[in-house]
Amino acid sequence: MMKKNRRPQTITEKIIQRHCGQQAAFPGNFVEVNVDVVLANDITAPLAIQEFRKNFGARRVFDPRKVVLVMDHFTPNKDIRSAEQVKLVREFARQQKIVHYYEGGSCGIEHALLPELGIVGPGQLIIGADSHTCTYGALGAFASGVGSTDVAAIYATGKIWLKVPATIKIIYSGELNDYVGGKDLILYTIKQLGVDGARYQALEFSGRVIEQLSMDGRFTMANMAIEAGAKNGIVEPDEITAAYIRNRFFDRPTYLSSDQDAEYVRQIEIDCSKIKPQVARPFLPENSFDVDRLPKIKIDQVVIGSCTNGRIEDLRQAAEIFRHHPVHSDVRTIIIPATPGIYRQALAEGLLKVFLRAGAIISPPTCGPCLGGHMGILAAGERCVATTNRNFVGRMGHVKSEVYLANPYVAAASAVAGYIVEPKTVKKWKKKF
Repeated sequence: MMKKNRRPQTITEKIIQRHCGQQAAFPGNFVEVNVDVVLANDITAPLAIQEFRKNFGARRVFDPRKVVLVMDHFTPNKDIRSAEQVKLVREFARQQKIVHYYEGGSCGIEHALLPELGIVGPGQLIIGADSHTCTYGALGAFASGVGSTDVAAIYATGKIWLKVPATIKIIYSGELNDYVGGKDLILYTIKQLGVDGARYQALEFSGRVIEQLSMDGRFTMANMAIEAGAKNGIVEPDEITAAYIRNRFFDRPTYLSSDQDAEYVRQIEIDCSKIKPQVARPFLPENSFDVDRLPKIKIDQVVIGSCTNGRIEDLRQAAEIFRHHPVHSDVRTIIIPATPGIYRQALAEGLLKVFLRAGAIISPPTCGPCLGGHMGILAAGERCVATTNRNFVGRMGHVKSEVYLANPYVAAASAVAGYIVEPKTVKKWKKKF
């Protein structure tokens, strides 16, 4: 019988508590939890499947409705090896009668696709064989990434062991400046914390600015919690969350919030009125600067997409720049809608026409160049401004290439200028269209 909780808890602790069925979950405790959704992709699923078969034989997965497989990293298949990986996963999905298997025209970037389809929602405990699984914390869920062998064990049991993380609460106050959004907030935050400043801790995003931030902006922030070393990022669900999941989430949502007297390992207040559009220089996300403090850095490529910034709000922001200005002749510009649904919406709104007229390349939904996969790999010496989440050495191609992380406004403005520039500069230029 579960002992009555006599101590205040954070939202992260409460979600874990509801899934462990043991005495109260507090930081440092090891608990076995039931998993609501387990996710893997075309890179991480093959190893999970092999380990599942090796260690658990011909057993069925614990629940074919709770296993999600998304073939998003190398889609469409870029070579024989990727085709073989997808084939292995496809056959497993058919054998196990997996309900949520996505490939081809139904496939989108996993961390945009699952919320869009209503597979994940408030109060759930979600584990994925991908480090950016923490994205779903934007919905008020506990979501975290693990290795493929851990996923294999979940396939068999529906459970996983966790150490309950302590929580850092970050309070965002003030007002957002022009051309500043979730990407800038999280880059600025990572700069304050460092890439290991929240190691195995929860980042709880709160405050007036977060309360007014769109779901797309919240997804961006939760997505990059891992770039500060966090176990998970999370936002308390509210009216914005409820509006997003309405007529979408097919389960009953559980709305939780932190107790007022919950214990935090740290509380940090950030005045957002001081934050300008950010650019993270190579080779760490913490290496962030105000865009107007950078020298004139010539670029060769721009990528607008990924699980961080490939949503409809991001495409609208990019289109705001491209609507009146063409892509610079020296810059390859790749637009990647994150899901088929976002692609269709961008088409309906005329955004794709704007991108094509400006001279951009429109990709099908895929992780593509973000991880050095395909459709935008960099050569030695090339520089790219990307709305992705990582700019490590060799992340997008050659080890002597460079990736600069930015929001869609900055990425689009830089594509027009041919060098990294703040959006308001380009907006002042004479319109070409």
